[in-house]
Amino acid sequence: MTDIDGHTRLIGLMATPIRHSLSPTMHNAAFKKLGLNYAYLAFEVGTDTLAAAVQAIRTLDMRGSNVSMPNKTAIIPYLDELDQAAALAQAVNTVVNDQGRLTGYTTDGVGFVNDLAKKGHPVQGKKIVLIGAGGAGTPIAIQAAIAGASAIQIFNRADGHFQQAQQNAQVLQERFGCQTSVHDLADQAALKAALAWADIYCDATAVGMTPLADQALITDPTWFKPDLVVYDVVYAPRETKLMKTAKTAGLTHVYNGLGMMMEQGAAAFQLWTGQAMPLATVQAALTEKETAACQTTPS
Repeated sequence: MTDIDGHTRLIGLMATPIRHSLSPTMHNAAFKKLGLNYAYLAFEVGTDTLAAAVQAIRTLDMRGSNVSMPNKTAIIPYLDELDQAAALAQAVNTVVNDQGRLTGYTTDGVGFVNDLAKKGHPVQGKKIVLIGAGGAGTPIAIQAAIAGASAIQIFNRADGHFQQAQQNAQVLQERFGCQTSVHDLADQAALKAALAWADIYCDATAVGMTPLADQALITDPTWFKPDLVVYDVVYAPRETKLMKTAKTAGLTHVYNGLGMMMEQGAAAFQLWTGQAMPLATVQAALTEKETAACQTTPS
């Protein structure tokens, strides 16, 4: 950060659990590089304290906040406006405060699509299997359709998100011409068949992250075909159980969500500051932090 003074504006991150987050490192490194007088802090906020936390954005004249699980949908009633993608997704991961008026955006889908493209896997024309229809999965489905994915099969538990996923599927087909279907995650035969059909598999759930770090929704490596791209939106730990299973199957295109996190963060950074995030600086800061953590962790 630049030196904190009486003009420093605060930007937050509201989620739980959140102490593992790399977003403060990322954004504060970018502020320092560009000489911007902002400070970014993480706040442990769940749905029970979310209303008060959102009011604090206005009360403290914060520039805005990122929002992560479990608050991405729960925050919507407390905002004044949503951009088109957030309204369609019914999920928000970025809030911008303009003189007390709070607008919600979703940049998760952009982060996913941009990261895959940079890794050599543009989604245009691709068939995607997506697990999760919540605050991360829905924006990913929407942005993938916008970017030209030919078909998406969405799998989700038969919970509150399932009906939303069905509504989303209809919208994606009508607006973007993307053939989209929704399946109960309990239908394991359908999921196995979908993986044989797909070009890209994305797990957009919290499975694989603490406290579910020892779990995966697919544990049989024979379900993965050799040329499948496997993407886990979780980035802490760096290698999830899903990723280990995919590598056991011999897959070479297996990714965690760190790149998505950086790309969605860059989009949020642009909304708050009007400037492009210096990604090379951010990557160096993240690498330095990870190296330091490894050196201080007992063997």
